[in-house]
Amino acid sequence: MKVAMYYKNADVRLEEMQVPEIGSEEILIRVYASGICGSDLMEWYRLPKAPLVLGHEIAGEVVEVGNNVSKFKTGDRVIATHHVPCNTCYHCMRGNHSSCQTLRSTSFDPGGFSEYIRIPEINVDRGVLRLPDDVTYEEASFVEPLGCVVRGQRLAGFQMTDSVLVMGSGMTGLLHIQLAKAQGAGRIIATDLNDYKLKVAKDFGADITIHADHDVASNIKEVNEGRLADFVVVCVGAKPVIEQAFDLVEPGGTILFFAPSGPDTNIEIPFNDLWWSGVKTLSSYAASPSDLAIALELIRSKRVNVADMVTHRLPLSETGTGFRMVEEGGDSIKIIVEPHK
Repeated sequence: MKVAMYYKNADVRLEEMQVPEIGSEEILIRVYASGICGSDLMEWYRLPKAPLVLGHEIAGEVVEVGNNVSKFKTGDRVIATHHVPCNTCYHCMRGNHSSCQTLRSTSFDPGGFSEYIRIPEINVDRGVLRLPDDVTYEEASFVEPLGCVVRGQRLAGFQMTDSVLVMGSGMTGLLHIQLAKAQGAGRIIATDLNDYKLKVAKDFGADITIHADHDVASNIKEVNEGRLADFVVVCVGAKPVIEQAFDLVEPGGTILFFAPSGPDTNIEIPFNDLWWSGVKTLSSYAASPSDLAIALELIRSKRVNVADMVTHRLPLSETGTGFRMVEEGGDSIKIIVEPHK
């Protein structure tokens, strides 16, 4: 089979591998849609493991089933998640599935930027969802990223009347905008440095957009009855953006840090200001199985429109081009790799 082998962001090669052999508790999926995630481009994290096949936002068809698998059959249309929790450890029992060491060690073989992937037993048991007939493979590839967004807003205690500021209007930011709108946000404000992304943020539900180079705090107050944002979602890992978030949240509000930064990033917090203001801060990583199920239903019901977020579709041979487009930003929102086109 063909795979897109990652050596570095600027070096992704089309190579041949053997189709993985499955065990009695495993399944083999033919991948039809695989989304490129911004985390795929974190060289500081990826290079020590290279060469490898990346891709974790996948949807496809079951083409082979192990002898002991009863939940799925050949021909089933499914999504599979690479990270799954054990559901029995200390962290899982407390509802903090993303701290589970099993979740952090599970994956599939080899990765989503390939024609076929082997789904290990634990993933088959708790990381595969059958697709409704009216959800396309392309739409289904958003289940994993939207599940992460669902988890983040759930943990943050989002409230219907919140005014929401989304910092960074890329794919993740647009999912946060849409989910907040679906849950009845009072007012949604989006920022970005890219004019194209600001336009798209408006198209997907932002009430107001503000160029990140402007006086964001004053602009928020001007459109939000003199107040800053109740709920700030930081979808950018740049240090200045992370630090700016503390200046844009209303006292008593919440900041959700949703994007990783570089390994050496340290930020300074005006601690007394934070203490007096009663601002809650938290981060969110990954998704629990229930969050993924909710994400699939949000997509099926069209409460979150993911179909129109796809700006580019590329064959497996052009995965490297897709990486470059994500890195450059520009006029791309979501790039889908189609391994069988």
